[in-house]
Amino acid sequence: MGKFSQFKLQLKSMPEGIDQEVYHLDKAFFENMENTDVRGADLNVELTTNHHAGVYDLQFHITGEVTLLCDRCLDDLILPIDTAYHITVKYGEDYNDDSDDLLEIPESDNYLNVAYMIYDTVMLAIPIKHVHPLGKCNRAMSALLKKHRARANDSEDASLENELIDEMESMDDTADAPTDPRWDGLKGLSTDEN
Repeated sequence: MGKFSQFKLQLKSMPEGIDQEVYHLDKAFFENMENTDVRGADLNVELTTNHHAGVYDLQFHITGEVTLLCDRCLDDLILPIDTAYHITVKYGEDYNDDSDDLLEIPESDNYLNVAYMIYDTVMLAIPIKHVHPLGKCNRAMSALLKKHRARANDSEDASLENELIDEMESMDDTADAPTDPRWDGLKGLSTDEN
């Protein structure tokens, strides 16, 4: 039995109408895909297939969370995932995936393995930069990073960068501070219809 045999969608034997499949993805799924960036996963995949006149309309909806390493502090970062993917599949002479929303598969194929479609959809939902929100990184690691950054770059650019990092970190601490009532009055002007 193959690693992804549970993701085989039996197209030829599928009756016309709507069919629904549910899959659960965990860390093993990403290990089988040879992905070392995803350290953990708890994802639910709902696949709705609408089969009509030899055309299969596939709608994927993926929700849950993945665990990655934070690029800044190297602690675990839990990232929520809520994404969708749609593709139409039909039989043709040869395999053809030239279009983004239409896939042709050869008549000789009885099934379609959707594991790689699901994998690609999840990976595209993960941002390139994996960092905690401001103020949520490991403080000890952030301090160490700042210390080494200052040593490596004693230039004016490095001090400006450190000032910006300090300012960004302090912004998170002052988010709950009371606001100036003069500015609060001005904020109300943008919602008035006058």
